[in-house]
Amino acid sequence: MKVLSSLALLALVLLSGPALAVIETYQFSSPELEQRYQLLSSELRCPKCQNQNIADSNSPIAQDLRKLLYQQLEAGANDEEILDFMVARYGEFVRYRPRFGGATAALWLAPGLLLLAGIVVAAVALRGRRERASGGTTLSAEEEQRLRDLLDKTEKDS
Repeated sequence: MKVLSSLALLALVLLSGPALAVIETYQFSSPELEQRYQLLSSELRCPKCQNQNIADSNSPIAQDLRKLLYQQLEAGANDEEILDFMVARYGEFVRYRPRFGGATAALWLAPGLLLLAGIVVAAVALRGRRERASGGTTLSAEEEQRLRDLLDKTEKDS
């Protein structure tokens, strides 16, 4: 019974962590701005957390970015201006979907190139296996006839 109550207490302590997190609330001047805020905050990556967007992160820099995003939206900046500002300040890394350009071209093209390379390697491997299975050589008509004659001769001898 004591073990069970200890486990329950431990579970309660572990599950109460998120309740201590600071959640900012902003009063938007219109529902459209709030919707844009939600969309943009889910598209911007937290520079500290690296695999969380600023909407889900509790790091201080994510809180600052959310506040900055709110201020820019209320000031009348459009989505492109906000994204350009964030990229200028934090680099293309801050976007989950970076723009296609010189530095990010490899990121966008790599999956297709790797898939193409995999298909080529698989085709070459299958072709080599097929050639090894067939002996790797083909016989001329004269050689086939000679082989048949030899096989016939060994069948008659046995």
